[in-house]
Amino acid sequence: MQDERRPVLSVEEALERILATVRVLEPERVPILEALGRVLAEEVVADRNIPPLPNSAMDGYAVRAADVARVPARLRVIAEAPAGRLCPVEVGPGSAVRIMTGAPIPAGADAVVPFEHTRVVQDSSCPTADEWIEVLRETRPGANVREAGEDVRAGQVVLTPGRVLRPQEIGMLAALGRTEVAVIRRPRVAILATGDEVVPPWETPGPGQIRDANSYTVAAQVRRYGGIPLILGVARDEETLIREGVRRALAERADLIVTSGGVSIGDFDLVKQVLAAEGEMRFWSLNMKPGRPLAFGVVGGVPLVGLPGNPVSAMIATELFVRPAVLKMQGFTEWPWPELRARLADPIVRKDGRRHYLRVRLRETADGWEATLTGDQGSGILSSLVQADGLAVIPEDVDHLPAGAEVRVLRI
Repeated sequence: MQDERRPVLSVEEALERILATVRVLEPERVPILEALGRVLAEEVVADRNIPPLPNSAMDGYAVRAADVARVPARLRVIAEAPAGRLCPVEVGPGSAVRIMTGAPIPAGADAVVPFEHTRVVQDSSCPTADEWIEVLRETRPGANVREAGEDVRAGQVVLTPGRVLRPQEIGMLAALGRTEVAVIRRPRVAILATGDEVVPPWETPGPGQIRDANSYTVAAQVRRYGGIPLILGVARDEETLIREGVRRALAERADLIVTSGGVSIGDFDLVKQVLAAEGEMRFWSLNMKPGRPLAFGVVGGVPLVGLPGNPVSAMIATELFVRPAVLKMQGFTEWPWPELRARLADPIVRKDGRRHYLRVRLRETADGWEATLTGDQGSGILSSLVQADGLAVIPEDVDHLPAGAEVRVLRI
């Protein structure tokens, strides 16, 4: 075992050490819809102009601007140009082509007059079946014409590595003819619960036992942030069984291992011992509540986060430390918390010098947000998180806050 007197770390110091250890994973190619919300890992270059040809921005008539420089101007409609086809005729002096939005501009035309700026007329000097229109507004060259390459030009770098792909980027990839794209792959996160008192959710607990909530809370958080959770089950409080669980995580090609329980200083808290024996222990105690006993190290080249066994501690520690690690592995460079300022509905008194994360329910009032504690703040009270909208952060150097004091609240 290593020295238990090692200094306690702040939340920021611990996160810095974890993020310095985890690496950005390698790319993989996926269908473009599976790339939504993920980080692009390649440069995307346009293979053609978009649009490929000058086309109409609206329904109307393709004309020569010189013919409608003065209005009203009478023109003979000689053809129709639907979208998706080239018009086979040329627009000459005194003529127009009826055109639909997106249709290529016919040869000879250099502007489009919207339908609402025209009226259909009958030319008495030419009593034929031809349609005639009268243009009622002056039109300049280029009016209502989308130029070739107006959106994207062939050879243009459209998307660069590091971009988080949103629906609009997915649409652009499709417009460029890409059905697959390279993105940073999702990390495989092995999750191992420990403890003689823990049984799987499908078992009936015996006296003194509880069902394994932590594995599923953590797995849901990992999945929410883009990782692939690998639930390994429960390892009893035997060093050999915990070693087997860790080795199984390595065999499953985990990029990150997360355990729950077994990281305090009790006789049966064995995760630290296994980590020290199988790999390297980096730290195991933080200046926060809940979640003080949190271990971090590396085993078999894979980072391991040892969460506390209490469910509230495990979930909050996952949000604070596992979430940023999982996001960094996927190529994200930012992982800000959605947060706000709120007034406390309850006074806060505590004198242990730790940073506290209190579960609160938020209510918007005429004067701003109000935060009310969700009852018992014990680290084993999972229902306090179920009822919560956020975590009120009480700094280390604050030992008393009256009702009405403003605090920072992390949204959950």
